[in-house]
This record gives sequence, structure tokens and C-alpha cells, in this order.
Amino acid sequence: MKIPGRIVKAALLLAAVALPAAMLTPTNAAAANSLTMLGADVSSAQRAIDLGAKYYDSSGTAKDPLDILKGAGVNYVRLRIWNNPASGYNNKAKVLAYAKQVKAKGLKLLIDFHYSDTWADPGKQYKPAAWSSHGISALQTDVYNYTYDVCNSLKSQGTTPDSVQIGNEINVGMLWDDGKVVNNSFTNLGLLLKSGYNATKACNSPTQVIIHTADADSDSNARWFYDGIKAQGVNWDITGLSYYCMWHGTLANMGSVVSDMKSRYGKDVIIAETAYPFTTSDADGTANSVTSGCSGYPLTWAGQGSEFTAVQNTARSAGAIGVFYWEPTWYAVTGNGWDPANISGSGDGWDNMAIFNWTGQVNPNVKWTP
Repeated sequence: MKIPGRIVKAALLLAAVALPAAMLTPTNAAAANSLTMLGADVSSAQRAIDLGAKYYDSSGTAKDPLDILKGAGVNYVRLRIWNNPASGYNNKAKVLAYAKQVKAKGLKLLIDFHYSDTWADPGKQYKPAAWSSHGISALQTDVYNYTYDVCNSLKSQGTTPDSVQIGNEINVGMLWDDGKVVNNSFTNLGLLLKSGYNATKACNSPTQVIIHTADADSDSNARWFYDGIKAQGVNWDITGLSYYCMWHGTLANMGSVVSDMKSRYGKDVIIAETAYPFTTSDADGTANSVTSGCSGYPLTWAGQGSEFTAVQNTARSAGAIGVFYWEPTWYAVTGNGWDPANISGSGDGWDNMAIFNWTGQVNPNVKWTP
């Protein structure tokens, strides 16, 4: 088994193409723009630490992974939230607890609402069980109340989110089937996104709302989606795109999509997810979700660092304001599996994509740079 969302992406987005090195050359990074959101999604770290996992900096000193990441340039942490996952991890209580640690380190906080009890991505957007029988009218209330409650609970404990995502990789909608885009109708999705936006602003107006798709591969798909929600009167502050070169094509193409999104909608853009393998080897019995890389970037520690630098350079030059590495801390730890319904019995399909090796040593080549 692998992380299901990553398999779906591979299937949907024509994975594992061989890309000429020349097409992967990043654009000039000397542009005046800078990356202010230097991010890492560490949603699996809390469970790893609870299980006794150790993380070591480049000198071999054991440290809190948040401190190691901060030392590598991270200033922003992304945490996913699931409504009622069977594992108990990534639920409201766990996110509130870890948010205290994030903010105590002086890091900013992005809350990624999946509006599900499990993974939500382009291939699946399952309603939480508690909302399973609800139609679009009730779902608007659900999204508003849940979003407001999580945001306000964070605010009440002094860890107000700096930004939130209303949905995760919602290429064709969320809370299916009611919120799915069918026959180019964005009506229901627009209603849900407005509920999430309004709840966030009612909780804390400076909190920035991100609407996130995995459309860094296709400007036409990105325009279709964001034009569609804009036509419904949806507002948002930041456009979020996922970019994995083995699934989403060349860096040059990603840069073109970022540039067009920024100019077309007049909103800031971030790469909300990216990652790259440092090996094809597997650390546990769960097969890796990614088994190939992109031309010009070997599957080594040096290659992983170079590819991440190239993503940042390309995004920066195209006018983006942030790049988030997805699950850099998720090295294979027994009991920290991908399946919330069987977290202790499932494995980690992302161990070769983390920036920590299988004994918890950080890759010194991976740096976040403004």
C-alpha cells in the first residue's frame, strides 16, 4: 500500500515522465521578489515524537524537529486537520496542542482544512462521517461552524492561525458529491468556499484564506478552476498550488502557471506542496509512493537539495511568495502509518521523500531561502 492521495495524483496527472534537463532549468532567481512563506507541512511529526522518534541536525545533535527546520530557514508550519480521524491524530485536539509548540518557536501557522476524516486530494474528497447525510444547505452551515470553531479555539489559546486553507487540493471540488464540480457547475462549491472564507474572517479578519489545487501542471486547468469560483463571487487571499516535478511537469511550466495566476487574479501565489526523493530504496514494508525523479536531479541527498532549491528559485522568479515542503519529517517510524484507520499497522510511503534519513539525520543540503 502507498499513501492513497499520492497514488491518485500519479494516475490523474500522468506521473513519471522523463523530463529533459534543459526544460527543468530554473529561471533566474535574481528577481526582486522574495519568498516570505518558507514552509513545511509537519502533520505527521507529532505522532512520530509521541512514539519516541529522534531528529538530528547536521552536526548529529538531537533536537526538536521544529528547531532543525527553523535552522534550515523555515518560518511557517502547515498542519492538516481532519474532523474525526480514527487514529485521533490530526484532529482538533491534537492540532491545538501542536499549534502551541509551533507558535512557541516563533513560527507562523497555516491550518489545512481537509473537511474529511481522512485524506482529501484530487481523486477523493470524502465527507466526514458526521456530515455524510447532509445536503448542500446543511454543509454550508457545517463548514462555517467547523471552520469558525477550530479558528476560534486556536485564537482563544493564543495561537491564532496566520492562514488557513479552505479545502485540500480541491481540483474538482470538496465534500463530494454535493460540493463536486459537475458539468462545469461551480455553484455548490462556491457556496462552501464562501462559508469557509466568511467563518475565517469572522474569527480573525487578518487570517489569510488560501484556496488550494494541484493545478501547477496546467494553466488551462488552473484558469478553469479559479475562473469558476471567481464567477460565483468567491473571495480568497492566496492561490495555493501543488508542484511535484514527477507528476506536474517542468519547472518552466510551473513558473508560467504561477505567473499567470498572480497576474490574472491579482492575488499572491504559493506552492503549497512540493517534495523530492533522496533515494529509490524503501525503509519499511510499505512501498514508496514515488519511485522516480526528474532529469537533472539525482535521487541523492544532493539531488534532493538541488531540486528543492530549483523549485524555490522558479517560484520566486515567477512572483510567488511562498513554498511549502510536504512532510519533510515523515521518516519511517513503526506505528506512524499513512492510514488513520490503521495508523499502527500501516506503513510510510513517504520515507524516501522526507528530508530526514531512516535514522533521523537531516539532509544538510535542503535549505529554505527568501
